[in-house]
Amino acid sequence: MADIPSTKWRKSSCSGSGSNSCIEVASEGHSILVRDSKDPDGPRLLISRAEFQLFTKAIKNQ
Repeated sequence: MADIPSTKWRKSSCSGSGSNSCIEVASEGHSILVRDSKDPDGPRLLISRAEFQLFTKAIKNQ
């Protein structure tokens, strides 16, 4: 799957430079794209911003 030229993928600053188990996210309109950083051309998830906020809140509360 080719990226839209304006897609700017980013990783969490908590991931560290040597980490091999990271996800990357990008904004796409009213949604968030999520992909595995080790497989940038692989499958992606497209979720709403509200769902992403619930997801990150749940992770932070762990």
